[in-house]
Amino acid sequence: MKTTSTQRIAMALTAGAVLVAGLTACVPLVVGGAAAAGVGMVATDRRSSGAQVDDQAIELRAGARVREIANDQMYVSVTSFNRQVLLTGTVGSEADKRRVEDVVKRVDNVRSVVNELVVGPPTSFQERSNDTFITGKVKASLLDAKDIFANSFKVVTERGTVYLLGIATRRETDRATDIARGVSGVTKVVRVVEIVSEAELQNQLQQQQQQQQPQGQPGGTGAPAGSSAPASRSNVPLPPMEPLPPLPSSSTPPASGGVTTSPVR
Repeated sequence: MKTTSTQRIAMALTAGAVLVAGLTACVPLVVGGAAAAGVGMVATDRRSSGAQVDDQAIELRAGARVREIANDQMYVSVTSFNRQVLLTGTVGSEADKRRVEDVVKRVDNVRSVVNELVVGPPTSFQERSNDTFITGKVKASLLDAKDIFANSFKVVTERGTVYLLGIATRRETDRATDIARGVSGVTKVVRVVEIVSEAELQNQLQQQQQQQQPQGQPGGTGAPAGSSAPASRSNVPLPPMEPLPPLPSSSTPPASGGVTTSPVR
């Protein structure tokens, strides 16, 4: 029996409720999804295995750094994808906004930070619950789409703004943006996406498949006894990502950090 969209949303809401319930006034920070990713995601994720491990470590270390400087006016969410960190949430001042970005930038293997923190009061429980619901609906809509691979994107929602993180082609990114825009409650879509060509994507997928082949199997990466195979390194810094080109008519000018905002039409 196929899982319906309603069931998928319900599962996403359940996971979100567990996360929200675990928050207290003493822990004004949410760590993104990489730290909770299972081993099975390695096989379907377009990031290298090293990048996935780095993203988990980045979120945990960045969370610890933010907690060291946290105050009662900070509610910060840290999400890392392919070593690029997205900061969402609220802080009490511009100075706090800069402080959070500065400490996160110093975390090992972070190649860039997209600072989307807002100066103002923290979101209410109802607003956070609504954001969790929107995230579930966007994920379900991406899963229902037959022309894109839903696992290409990580979805984060803050005050009705949906952030799409991922490694995808321009066609996939535009398609995912249109899908997110069509979800009720979404006020804006922000793409933090590394754009690759179809050829680059195909080559990347082939390399990942070869790496996942058992040693000694045809097409695998296993090396004969006595020889050394190159290991996947997780501490190699990557160059900054190119910003996503703006859409022809409906996009606002790119913001700093390689972010392109796409307001809902």
